[in-house]
Amino acid sequence: MRKYILSVVLIGLLLSLKAQNKSISDYNVVWNSQSKNSSESMPCGGGDIGLNVWVENGDVLFYLSRSGTFDENNAFLKLGRVRLQLSSNPFNRPDFKQELHLEEGFVSISAGKTKLKIWVDVFRPVVHLDLQSDKAITLKTSFESWRNEDHLITDAKELRANSYKVKQKFEVKTFKDNIDFQGNNILFYHRNRSDLENVFDYTVKMEGMNSVKDQLYNPIKNNTFGGIISGKNLKVVGNTFGKYADTDFKAWSLESIKASRSQQIDIALHVAQTETFEEWEKGLNNILTEAENHKKEAFQQTSTWWKNFWNRSYIYIEGKDSTVSRNYQLFRYQLACNAYGKWPTKFNGGLFTFDPTHVDKIYPFSVDFRLWGGGTMTAQNQRLVYFPMFKNGDFDMLKPQFDFYLHSLKNAELRSKVYWNHAGACFTEQIENFGLPNVFEYGLKRPEGYDAGIEYNAWLEYEWETVLEFCLMMLETERYEGRDISEYVPFIESCLTFYDEHYQQLARKRGVKTFDEQGQYIFYPSSAAESYKMTYNSTTVISALKVILSRVIELPEKYLDSTRKEKWTVMLKRIPPIPLQEIEGHKTLAPAQTWTRIQNSEAPQLYPVYPWGLYGLGKPNLETAINTYRLDPHVQKYRTHIGWRQHSIFAARLGLKEEAQELTREKFKDANHRFPTFWGPAFDWTPDHNWGGSAMIGLQEMLMQVEDKKIYLLPAWPKDWNAQFKLHAPYNTTIEGIVKNGKIEKLTVSPASRKRDVVVME
Repeated sequence: MRKYILSVVLIGLLLSLKAQNKSISDYNVVWNSQSKNSSESMPCGGGDIGLNVWVENGDVLFYLSRSGTFDENNAFLKLGRVRLQLSSNPFNRPDFKQELHLEEGFVSISAGKTKLKIWVDVFRPVVHLDLQSDKAITLKTSFESWRNEDHLITDAKELRANSYKVKQKFEVKTFKDNIDFQGNNILFYHRNRSDLENVFDYTVKMEGMNSVKDQLYNPIKNNTFGGIISGKNLKVVGNTFGKYADTDFKAWSLESIKASRSQQIDIALHVAQTETFEEWEKGLNNILTEAENHKKEAFQQTSTWWKNFWNRSYIYIEGKDSTVSRNYQLFRYQLACNAYGKWPTKFNGGLFTFDPTHVDKIYPFSVDFRLWGGGTMTAQNQRLVYFPMFKNGDFDMLKPQFDFYLHSLKNAELRSKVYWNHAGACFTEQIENFGLPNVFEYGLKRPEGYDAGIEYNAWLEYEWETVLEFCLMMLETERYEGRDISEYVPFIESCLTFYDEHYQQLARKRGVKTFDEQGQYIFYPSSAAESYKMTYNSTTVISALKVILSRVIELPEKYLDSTRKEKWTVMLKRIPPIPLQEIEGHKTLAPAQTWTRIQNSEAPQLYPVYPWGLYGLGKPNLETAINTYRLDPHVQKYRTHIGWRQHSIFAARLGLKEEAQELTREKFKDANHRFPTFWGPAFDWTPDHNWGGSAMIGLQEMLMQVEDKKIYLLPAWPKDWNAQFKLHAPYNTTIEGIVKNGKIEKLTVSPASRKRDVVVME
């Protein structure tokens, strides 16, 4: 009996040790059958390249995507599709296996003793295919393009993939790529035409900005993107034609000169704005040379990067809800595939969109299609993609989003100068990658005399405050990692200047007094997100300005002299209080002091809770915020886990454990598509990256919340979620621990001096 008890104890101890030593490899995705179509693809990537990889009828296929491939219409184009066919057709065997190896960032496809490894160099924009087999086989490689001819867009729905959005009086075309054999290689590229008006030119003209056009940042002009497929032991076999999903294509094919047991193919990709094609081609050749010079160590360097990435942070949950943490890691992998892109990860699919007919059959278009445009950035959606990177410690991945705003700063300042003749950067909600409003959200059928700087749009009018959330992120990098934010401070100040000068100007136009009787700003008209319109003193505007101004004033002296700090101190004193209202006899947060209509379904009355952190655990008037969450009919009506909804985040911030767990569990359920985190389309597109981002934030906030130097652990963590975790907190702090039955069993704080700032809320 004692031996039996000892055995049980020993087995339990071993299982416990195993659970405490969970690794990222435990979340590898393994498929033992081929896929039906591209919707059953697996993401693979690195640097700023994304591949959708799948095996269909024995053929290996993948789409090529890279950051910044914006065409003349500002559609975000795929580079093409690659198809591999092996003479022995080994992947039709019953022991087929496709696996995403998270720890090292590659996909393997195998059957019998044939194995294909597909990986992307994190440090050089090159895709590598390594094939090994016990028998000599012939490999056929085809580059398939649906842009072998100009495509006239005639279906109004298809226009939603680019910045035109609706039918025009003029033709809108997707222009063909240049594709040809170059020796025994395949060269492919798209170079934006300069002889025709593109969407940048059209937007500038229609929004009345032609007087400053030569000063505007223009990412469309001469943008060139493409690549080259190369490898030893390959010869040209010619062209074929076919159809995949709803789209005709032309293929350029290479084939092994002789059968071999080992074959490698490299695909170098290049995106750049160059004065000439020759300059772009030189850049591509430099990439090829660089890749060749580092071929021996490239995979090891990439593998090491991924291992270090996974060691930065993790949340591993045991038991029946382990799907939550598995999908947390899988979505984080998708984000990391654009760690070093010039452009931000797009909320509406990122690098991993697939044929749209598999998202919704009403969109029988090419794989270049996605709803909500390619070069159009929607700030409220983008913020949810980037906020979770702080607690993950993925600070290097924030740069593309910050750079997007820095590149557009001058354009946003010129808007204020041209339209209102005052200073400051005016960033609207749906902006192009050159910082101006999307022209059809701006509105072209405008009443005579309507303010040229305002979007004639029921959802977007006067919605300028979301940019302040990106100002918060910039400030957070200084607090979290000690980053020098000198390059961001002028941007932040320009955004503040806009609110200061614009609302003083509006007040002077309406009457004699610039401020109200308390000497405070009159934020009218304003907007509380897209939901509460024509507001007087919007809660989102007030919360944002209170926090950003306070944080700017607190910055070290090297960033701001005393004169500038005094200016922002005066402005902070003039910010009115957050509006309140009463519901069922209880005090709640109001979306604004007054409003004229409700246009959308966000919950801006809870933005003082998240992202602004003015209400929450350990802060005054917590009950007011909880009342808002539970009693406000607008908040409750739209309470759900779908898409960008933030209810899981609000619940976590308010310490509502049961609600936070329920919503987070729903958020992280497997997607309807084969890959578990290809969520969507919800309100946007598939894969829905703001669905994943909001889910990540909610889980993080359940586990750890921070307030300056204070670190609160388990503020909304359910007792039945046993877990290991490692997260980042401000001031270069990492927190590692094991949670069991609602208690912290092991806790490591680095640096150790920060342990005194940790509060465990068991």
